[in-house]
This record gives sequence, structure tokens and C-alpha cells, in this order.
Amino acid sequence: MDIVKSVWDFIQNEILGMKWLNRLIETILTVCGLDTQSRIGGSVQFFIYDTIKIMVLLGVLIFIISYIQSFFPPERTKKILGRFHGIGANIVAALLGTVTPFCSCSSIPLFMGFTSAGLPIGVTFSFLISSPMVDLGSLVLLMSIFGWKVAVLYVILGLIIAVAGGTLIEKLHLESQVEDFIMKGKCVDTPQEELFFRDRVKYAWDQVISTAKKVAPYVLIGVGIGAVIHNWIPQDIIVKVLGTGNPLGVIIATIAGVPMYADIFGTIPIAEALLGKGAQLGVVLSFMMGATTLSLPSMIMLRKAVKPKLLGIFIAVCTAGIIIVGYLFNALEYIII
Repeated sequence: MDIVKSVWDFIQNEILGMKWLNRLIETILTVCGLDTQSRIGGSVQFFIYDTIKIMVLLGVLIFIISYIQSFFPPERTKKILGRFHGIGANIVAALLGTVTPFCSCSSIPLFMGFTSAGLPIGVTFSFLISSPMVDLGSLVLLMSIFGWKVAVLYVILGLIIAVAGGTLIEKLHLESQVEDFIMKGKCVDTPQEELFFRDRVKYAWDQVISTAKKVAPYVLIGVGIGAVIHNWIPQDIIVKVLGTGNPLGVIIATIAGVPMYADIFGTIPIAEALLGKGAQLGVVLSFMMGATTLSLPSMIMLRKAVKPKLLGIFIAVCTAGIIIVGYLFNALEYIII
């Protein structure tokens, strides 16, 4: 068991966490005359290390995920979902959402297409919740920072929120709350071109380039915010607002994530810095879920597809689920870390 633990610690710290890169950057900055123990030096080290680490992991993960996704174009996904009924369809939709490396704004057009194609509204909402909140990339990135227990539990609870939220919306029979142009729209089946290995590799590489261009600004912003939190905001302030002393920390963090427009890659450096400063685990993860699922820009876009009542229910369901998950993580923090 000690050997297995040592091997896993090496994978988590040196391969996924790329701690060797952090040491290398520290050495280079020190040679250049920058004190990495100072606020400025520490911020520079944090910024360079996290930016490179996230972008490298992002490239590898998006390539793998996109290669898998090449087997599930929208038409095939629609046909797969159409074979299932009841809660089984919600589960499949949530799982399919994990292989779509999209932010919430990118998932909404797919949600509209699936709804126009006649898929049950609850199924499409399970996909809409799951797609930005949990994906294979988030599993690996979370594992590199928080460990495998937190990463796996985060994904499982995210899927539960997606399945429960979609099922509840289905039971409320809110089809009339979807805008008419979507419900009356027609989805034309188009034959899917058979892809060969070379085609799938090219598709995956194109997705890496496209996603990197879209995500890079938000990663830089997120890492910048993380560097400020990590080196400039006193720890006692973070602990006071988001630590164990504030029972409303989870609610505050969930609401704080709403104005942001970021996917999980942009929120991870902020979460990492907050956790390092003493914020509770559930608070940090609630912030990530809130930012990725309920961002203001995506809610504005979703409003064009659904009526206010359904939008309000969607926000309420997601918010309640995120808050519950946050407090659950707080309660389990000392067990799973």
C-alpha cells in the first residue's frame, strides 16, 4: 500500500500538479534576482506557474475529450438520448454533458437544438446543468489540486444536481415556458460523415486551438485574481469571510460567482488561492459551481430561449443544489482532504 500511495502521490504532485515546474520557475526567478518570498515575487511565480500548468493540462485534456466527443456529434447525441426515458434519460444526458468541454454559454445552443428536436425538457436541462459544471477536464484538474477524493465527489455531486434538477423541471411540466420559436422549430437530420482516425485527431487538435483561444483570457484573469488573493489579501480576512467562522460563506461564494463568465479552467486558480488562504472547501467549490453554471452572461442568453418563470426555477434549483453541496463538502472537509 505504501508503494501504491507513493506512486499516486508522484502522479498527483509531479505529473498532474506539475510541482517540478513550480520549483523550476522559483529557481529561474531567484537567479534573475527576484525574491519569490516577497509579495511581488510570489505573485509573479504564482502567475507564471498556474498559467503554464493550466494551459498545458487544458491542451492535453481538451484533445482527449474532443477525440471522445468526435464519436458523439449533436445528431448522434440526440438519437442516443431519444432511446431512454424517465430518470434514465436524465442520467444519460448528464453523463453526455461530461464529454462536452463547453462553458455554459456554449452549451445553450445545444440545449436549444435538443429541445427543438423534441427531446423532453427535463432531459435537455440535465444536459445544460452538467455540461459546464462537470466534465472530464474538471475531474483531472481538480484532482491535481484537491486530490482524487474531492475531485470524484465533486463530479458525482455535480451529476446528482444535473439529474435531480432536470427531473424536477420535467415533473413540473414547464414545456409552455420554453419560447415558441424553439418549441416550434424543426431539427433536420443531416447525415453524419464517417470520421477516420486522422480526421478525429485533426478535429481534436482544432478544438484544442479553438478552446485555448476562447479560454486563455479567462485563465489569465483567473490566475491574476488568484495571484492577488494568494499574495496580497491577508489570510485573516479570507478566514473571516469564507472560513469556518462564517456560516453564510457558502451562500456568499455562490452569489459571488454569478457575475463572472468563466469555465472551470478560469475558476480553479481562484479556488486554489482561496483554499490556501483558509477558505473552507465547500465555500471554494460552491464558488466554482456558481461561476460555471449560473454566470450572468449565460443566464442572459438562456433568457432568450426560455420564459422568466422557467429561468427563475432553473436558477433556484441550481442555486439550492450548489448550496447543499457546499455545506456537505464543509462537513466532510476534514475527512476527504
